[in-house]
Amino acid sequence: MAEKKEDLKVEDIPKELIAEEELKISEKGAGISGIIGWNPKTKLGMEVKDGKIKSIDEILDAEKKILEPEIVDSLINVKSDLINIGQSKGKFGGGKRRIWRQTQRKTKEGNIPKFSTMAVVGDENGHVGAGTGNSKETLPAKEKAIRKAKLGIIKIKRACSGFDCSCTELHTIPLKVTGKSGSVIVTLIPAPQGTGLVVAGELKKLLALAGIKDVYSKTFGKKRTTFNLIKAGMNALEKTNIK
Repeated sequence: MAEKKEDLKVEDIPKELIAEEELKISEKGAGISGIIGWNPKTKLGMEVKDGKIKSIDEILDAEKKILEPEIVDSLINVKSDLINIGQSKGKFGGGKRRIWRQTQRKTKEGNIPKFSTMAVVGDENGHVGAGTGNSKETLPAKEKAIRKAKLGIIKIKRACSGFDCSCTELHTIPLKVTGKSGSVIVTLIPAPQGTGLVVAGELKKLLALAGIKDVYSKTFGKKRTTFNLIKAGMNALEKTNIK
């Protein structure tokens, strides 16, 4: 008689094997939307999945266009955060800032609401991106924003260039840079170790995900428009990598 095969249960798998597989996935940055079950549709995506390209710097230095967010997920450990670009209802315009900006279109059938949000992504190691998304519901808008942020990821330079700092850690920007978007102008200035991020609250999210720990800043214009504030910050960070 043929032996009866028993189904393997999760409890029967050694914990060491599970931990090892989880570590492999976390090192690749796969997560939920990573390379698991990913069927690449572009030549660049196929090269990444086949292991021909092992670093995101190879793609960015060659100025190749990323058309699939899974490429970024498979090469770096991506973290994300949402920016407060909207405002909840409150008396006399004193509502709390929130991550959703709601607009509505008037039709004969009634008001049709729409939500938009802004996301920033990065690996806290010199790679960062920002993107926006809008939809009739909040979750699809968030997913669109994160996807666009991954597709627009850039590489920045970090250094120890504070006038009174001589460490070897890459904790600040290499030079003074200025970025502009709309009426907002952001100037980032190198700072010594231990200074922290002396910038606007929402701009801290962008710089932290980029891997910058110490920086001074000056901002001009309508800074409460956080959409332009983040775009100006991204514009300034791009200039750190000018050859």
